[in-house]
Amino acid sequence: MKQLVVATRNKGKIVEIKALLTGLVDQIISAADFAELPETVEDGSTFEENALKKAREAARFSGLPALADDSGLAVDALNGRPGVFSARFAGEGAGDAANNARLIEECANIPDKQRQAAFICVLAYVTPEGNEQLFSGRVAGRIISEPRGDGGFGYDPLFLVEGLERSMAELNLAEKNSLSHRAQAFRKFRDYLESLA
Repeated sequence: MKQLVVATRNKGKIVEIKALLTGLVDQIISAADFAELPETVEDGSTFEENALKKAREAARFSGLPALADDSGLAVDALNGRPGVFSARFAGEGAGDAANNARLIEECANIPDKQRQAAFICVLAYVTPEGNEQLFSGRVAGRIISEPRGDGGFGYDPLFLVEGLERSMAELNLAEKNSLSHRAQAFRKFRDYLESLA
């Protein structure tokens, strides 16, 4: 594939996506490269709805195939929250530090053994011709009380990966790309692109 628009302005995600799609896409264009591309209102109630909405708008606006993800953290004891509100858990425009502080606060009275959580990613691929595909990934873990590690972004420092006893932020990029929710979804997307070649 020559060009692919990725409907995100998150630089951390773009770095991961470029690494995950090496050799399959000649040029990855970020939504930030289109000054006029409006910010998508993520008002869906599921990761699938939000991912499709972002990809459809980017494909329509750019005239190129577009990829969007909606991903987030679902904590069992919080009834799946923050879920689709992961990026704005502490309020609209909140950054990682504020979102992490709110998560620590909400989990404060939950015993360690009951802090099961999962990172979930849904990718939507939409072409200007209207072809739409969904790919998903999920990583199990639990929420810890103190941030660990300085890699990654978002909730990575508070998410202890099941079976590793290391936080997502303690993994290097290669390790993260081998097991993350986003990596799982992207492997499925890569398989799909290779099936078209």
